[in-house]
Amino acid sequence: MKLFYKALELPFQYPFTISGGRTKTHQPTLLVALQLGSLIGYGEAPAITYYNVTVEEMITVIERKKKMIEQFALTEAERYWHYLHHLLPQHPFLVCALDIACWDLMGKMNNKPLYKLWNTEWKNTPLCDYTIGIDTVDNMVAKMKAKPWPIYKIKLGTPDDITIIKALRGHTDAVFRVDANAGWTLEEAMEKIPQLQSLGVEFIEQPLAKDNWEGMAVLYKASPLPLIADESCVFEKDVAKCVNHFHGINIKLTKCSGLTPALRMIKEARSLNLRVMMGSMNESTVGSAAIAQCLPQLDYVDMDGPLLLAEDIATGIHYDFGKVTINNKPGLGIELK
Repeated sequence: MKLFYKALELPFQYPFTISGGRTKTHQPTLLVALQLGSLIGYGEAPAITYYNVTVEEMITVIERKKKMIEQFALTEAERYWHYLHHLLPQHPFLVCALDIACWDLMGKMNNKPLYKLWNTEWKNTPLCDYTIGIDTVDNMVAKMKAKPWPIYKIKLGTPDDITIIKALRGHTDAVFRVDANAGWTLEEAMEKIPQLQSLGVEFIEQPLAKDNWEGMAVLYKASPLPLIADESCVFEKDVAKCVNHFHGINIKLTKCSGLTPALRMIKEARSLNLRVMMGSMNESTVGSAAIAQCLPQLDYVDMDGPLLLAEDIATGIHYDFGKVTINNKPGLGIELK
């Protein structure tokens, strides 16, 4: 195989803010390509500063390990992920990009979209939500009104959380999902969640700090709304810990290190009666297409990265008022612009 890569800065349509005052106007991302003969597989890893991941660091690692990454004799995607996992144990974001590229390549080698390669059918796919980042109340209302949508994911974790949801609710009957990004204390969550239920919120994502398992055990028993783990469920080893603390998990491909472990996480979550969501880290259509191939296996999906970006780098996903369709071509089914 031959490995190619490119660093990109993808601008957001609006400045994107989550709890803790973390705001960005661009999404740095690494595009990788694995070529085998005439076939090329693509993958993506967005850089996330609060996980101490930069594009520059990933490129440095690639340059240091490039020959070893390329020399693997590709027969199975799972074996390649295992090889990368041990070759790059401290770099799950980079492993994810390479794993996605490998799966894209495998789909093209077998002339099948990935969901068919995994023996799933394109049916009962969940609607994709659209994220409203933290801003002034007026600006959040304006962003929502500018994008009519059946499900909104609202970023909270501010003193004005209830005011925000009341204001948004005054302009739509759409389903609301709340993502606190670990921004609440147990006391705040106990106070806010019943109010959010009355305002038509479907579930709460990561209400407490990622390591506050004691608090989550209390909240799990008391919450009138389902609780979905995000920061508390990063890797495969975290899935079982979520039982009796959360009602479901949000799998992020980039954080868990790719499609290969994500598929195992879905299977384990199902065995533990946990609901399964897959989330975005503001990927372009390249990374979002990998999420899309998992849609038949999910209860919820947040793959709105291409909708939040002002510029994209590929085509192959279609959004119609929350309904996601794909090109049904081999692999990820994408084409670079």
